[in-house]
Amino acid sequence: MESQTIVEALLLGMIEGMTEFIPVSSTGHILLAGHFLGFHSTGKAFEILIQLGAILAILSVYFHRLWQMLVDLPHDRVTRHFVLGILVAFLPAAVIGALAHGFIKTVLFESPRLICIMLIIGGLVLLWVDRFKPKPLYHDVERFPLRLYLQIGLFQCLSLIPGTSRSGSTIVGALLLGVDKRAAAEFSFFLAMPTMVGAFAFDLFKNRNVLTSADLPIIAAGFIAAFVAALIVVRFLLNYVSRHGYSLFGWWRLVIGTVGLAALFVWG
Repeated sequence: MESQTIVEALLLGMIEGMTEFIPVSSTGHILLAGHFLGFHSTGKAFEILIQLGAILAILSVYFHRLWQMLVDLPHDRVTRHFVLGILVAFLPAAVIGALAHGFIKTVLFESPRLICIMLIIGGLVLLWVDRFKPKPLYHDVERFPLRLYLQIGLFQCLSLIPGTSRSGSTIVGALLLGVDKRAAAEFSFFLAMPTMVGAFAFDLFKNRNVLTSADLPIIAAGFIAAFVAALIVVRFLLNYVSRHGYSLFGWWRLVIGTVGLAALFVWG
């Protein structure tokens, strides 16, 4: 990894934590910010590895619920159904992501213009869905039909295109399929856990021979910033979307995507 400043790493980590669990594309934001800051990492490893901070943040928030699920798993049918549903939703993106890893990292991750366009498209979709207000049919994330878990997992595959947003694709997919706003965000949290852990482990394995001890301070700074920022966001997001919906994030995406395209046009 090329020499970078701790300040840049902290800034990018904070962006990661702030945007990972809201539907605005954390990867898109980090890649755009890194592009304009001149920040480069070996194999784009930094951008993936600092997600561990966001992962630990959501695990800490949901620790008691996750522990209770682990205790209940052997004898509670609803808990077993929910865990199976998360695995079913996780698999499509995991398989496609592993098969297309090289193309995603070397082609899609290297296209700031594509990221900006996807931010804008995703923003328009989010605004439309929020205004369309599909009638909610499902309110309890633990009791979705298995086919619904799979369908949401298929929507998550769209997030392999940077700028689309993992949480955005799963939330929009869930809303279109009849999940209420709070449950859509909550299931996105649960689905993030295996998805982000899998992406982190896979990328760490892929980059095991190119990362050095000199990279650790930069990654550690980004990790800490991501953890703190994500902890704050996760604690307020469910209540916010229950009251206000997702329009703010749609407008956010439109502004960032438009400003990014303009900046690319002016500065390249």
